[in-house]
Amino acid sequence: MPELDDKQPSGREDALTAGCLLLLVLVVDVAASLLVVIVLAVRGLGRMDAGSGQTATGVPPMDWAPVLGFGALALVVGVTAVVLLLLGHRTIGAVQLTLCVFLTLHTLGPWL
Repeated sequence: MPELDDKQPSGREDALTAGCLLLLVLVVDVAASLLVVIVLAVRGLGRMDAGSGQTATGVPPMDWAPVLGFGALALVVGVTAVVLLLLGHRTIGAVQLTLCVFLTLHTLGPWL
């Protein structure tokens, strides 16, 4: 009869797995955030150069780049939160879900 100790991971291995998973999620979130920041910064620099010789003739159109960028970032964070919750990592998933809610509120801020 096989022993149950061989099949169940120890607390140390479970903590190591959770730590590695948290590090991986952190790296993915930081990479996605940097991508959004770089895209918004490049768009801002392009807008500064294009508007230097023009006069204001009316209300400028809505810039959808920040809305789409932060919306995509909230979607990435939300998907990772759901995956983590389904895998059983409640604490990391709850932190990700909270971050997703804050990003969603920031994205929808102009309409709220």
